[in-house]
Amino acid sequence: MQILFLTPKSGAWATHGKHLGPDQLYAQWASYIREKGHKDLEVLDCKALEIETDEMVEQVKQKNPDVLVLGDMLHSYGGFAILHYFNQAAKLIKEVLPNIKIIVGGLWYSSMPVFTLESNPAIDYVVMGEEEAFCDLVSAIEKSEEITDIAGVSSRVDGKAVMGPHRALNTDLDKLPLPAYDLFPMEKYVGHTHWKPFVEMVTSRGCPSACTFCYEWDQYDPRHPEDFLKWRAKSPERVIEELELLHKEYGVKVVVIQDDNFNVDPERVEKFCRLKLEKENPIKWVSLGRAIDWVNCEEILPLMKEAGLFTGVFGIEVTTASELKRIAKGITIEQIKKTIEILRKNNIAIVADIMMGFDGDTEAIIKDRFEFTDVVDPDILWVGYVTPAPNSPIWRQRIKTGEIDPSKIDFLQWDFLHPVMATEHLSLEDYGRLGSWCMREFFSKPGRIQRIMTSNFDILAKLCFQDVMKGVTKWEEGAVKGEKHV
Repeated sequence: MQILFLTPKSGAWATHGKHLGPDQLYAQWASYIREKGHKDLEVLDCKALEIETDEMVEQVKQKNPDVLVLGDMLHSYGGFAILHYFNQAAKLIKEVLPNIKIIVGGLWYSSMPVFTLESNPAIDYVVMGEEEAFCDLVSAIEKSEEITDIAGVSSRVDGKAVMGPHRALNTDLDKLPLPAYDLFPMEKYVGHTHWKPFVEMVTSRGCPSACTFCYEWDQYDPRHPEDFLKWRAKSPERVIEELELLHKEYGVKVVVIQDDNFNVDPERVEKFCRLKLEKENPIKWVSLGRAIDWVNCEEILPLMKEAGLFTGVFGIEVTTASELKRIAKGITIEQIKKTIEILRKNNIAIVADIMMGFDGDTEAIIKDRFEFTDVVDPDILWVGYVTPAPNSPIWRQRIKTGEIDPSKIDFLQWDFLHPVMATEHLSLEDYGRLGSWCMREFFSKPGRIQRIMTSNFDILAKLCFQDVMKGVTKWEEGAVKGEKHV
């Protein structure tokens, strides 16, 4: 049985320039089912290969696979906007290959299985679970077996969407085979226009925090959103094994570790760094984490720097103790300040974000939020708009009040860079204007650009800064004028 994993052509966030990497959902799912005996697998990455929609459909038609897979597990290529292209591809391909079976999973889909099947007739199955659920589904299709009772899978019975039983999470990620990077055009991937060869990898799943707005809620069975809170991590040895593969087989030079909280466990991070130095692995890397986790890693930051860390990313989001408590961020104002202090002390570039669109936000509050951020002075500011993710507390609240109607969502606007949720005090136009003001004020502050470009930061961080600067105008066009750019 031939299985094709398809990535349609799309854009990227305005501040990320040319930015694309191998689809980690496909890389993980393909390696797992290949290990279980499914060998006829192919990835067609139309984004990397710059294949337009019409040609994509023609190529899929010529390949005539039995199964088509669509989805992703990372939001870093455009938030929910990429769903527009997945849904479009499913519809167009089903029209020319009516007997093909189309499977989706990952972000949005896994937490919205019934809605997905009801609103997309071309889609046949939704994987709510992880690799095991996908593998069981593929095997059942191949053997023409019953599907409705497969744990972690949603399907149709007499035209009605039906969710299979909940599937327990895989708690030992080391048992998973290494991602199937051999299926991808690895030489095509680039981050922030200048980082290449490039990969965004995943070393852990879930998060011990429960931020009300987090986009990662959207990859779990809607009946068990608490699965998101179960943090599971690959061992340092396993992470190094993947980095060694990327370096030796594909010449990868830059990796962004896309775990929301790579540095939850300082001992794990320390062991990872020591192993990386022992292997003399030259890959440079970026890491994401909450402020509290960066602070807990203060003692090993010099080691992390030595092991190739050149940029640290964290969310400020809001800037008062009461606001942080309201969104369940689990950090303090002092930890925010401390994170910037210790990263700067170690010459690690700092990317931080603030958000707007929370209940209670006013123009004065947002301007205070910006002023705080301007004073603590990260190197790169990312302004994001609250974009509720399925399963998240904010989503559930606004579904209940009727503020969200999934059937009316324009995914091209739901990329975190367009205002989508007006509140009591501010309209979408207000949020667009305020976000634009924040970005312009931050990047036009006298001395900031000069300080960064004359700093001791790695050249990769400086190139990223330049790329972000080039994208500010395009970012504004999305925020203020509604221009779509993913």
